[in-house]
Amino acid sequence: MVVTQENVAVNVNGNRMSPQEIADALRERIRAGELKAGDRLPTQADLAEEFGVERGTVRQALRALQDDGLLSNVSKGSPPRVAEPAPVLGEPQPTMVGLAPRLADAFSQPHVRVDAACLTAETLMLALSSPLREIHEGKVRPESIDVRILLPSRDITLAFPAPVDGDDESVHDRWLSMRNAQGHVLRHNLLALRSSHGIDVHVTFRALPFTPPVKLYLLNGAEALIAYYMITRREEPTDSGTLDMYDTLGTESLLFSFVRRAGQRDAAFVEESQKWFDALWETITTDLTLP
Repeated sequence: MVVTQENVAVNVNGNRMSPQEIADALRERIRAGELKAGDRLPTQADLAEEFGVERGTVRQALRALQDDGLLSNVSKGSPPRVAEPAPVLGEPQPTMVGLAPRLADAFSQPHVRVDAACLTAETLMLALSSPLREIHEGKVRPESIDVRILLPSRDITLAFPAPVDGDDESVHDRWLSMRNAQGHVLRHNLLALRSSHGIDVHVTFRALPFTPPVKLYLLNGAEALIAYYMITRREEPTDSGTLDMYDTLGTESLLFSFVRRAGQRDAAFVEESQKWFDALWETITTDLTLP
């Protein structure tokens, strides 16, 4: 479909339209079916003429729609297309199985943002191997990657993992060692993209003052994935004996996906999850430097 002058959205105040207003007008056309998946939008010049604005304003609007997952190829030379609906996880899958393909899809965008709240970075570290491999193979090349991770503080008493007898510090030391090692590997693998591919990468950690009961992943502000930590009692052999503890196997927790453009319910969940994460990041959490 080609947008014509008959579809012009007018600012009721008679002012020059903002990028948000233009994005909202195009978003409504997509939702109403006037623009369908695969349709190519007019050129930026044509849209600028239609809405009576500069091309820079149009570019901002198109990027906002791409961030919402509604457009693809915004940064390419040709006009963008309406994106195909994102595949949604029909049945919940183990976190390790479900997270990797969603991360790979998120990394196909020019500006990647991943927010995570979890007990350790193990699942995220492993799942990132898929998009990192595609970058090294030249299949995708984002311009920027911004990763923010919330992990429990080393100074709190964890609800889990926790010793069954309540006195063994080895359980806490084991968790802390894993938290630090996995965080280091994740950060190293991402920051290496700066020198190898010239990608603008930022990885930041902050410390939670509590044990998160769930793991949450937010991808490009467009998708939220959540899994409950299921607690079980288990024993783990060590060099000095056996650790008897209450623990969770995070990679096996079932992952539930909510996609912003899947409907009002999912959109509200994504938005509220992002607000929850941002509020924690900006208030009660503290700087976390991995030793």
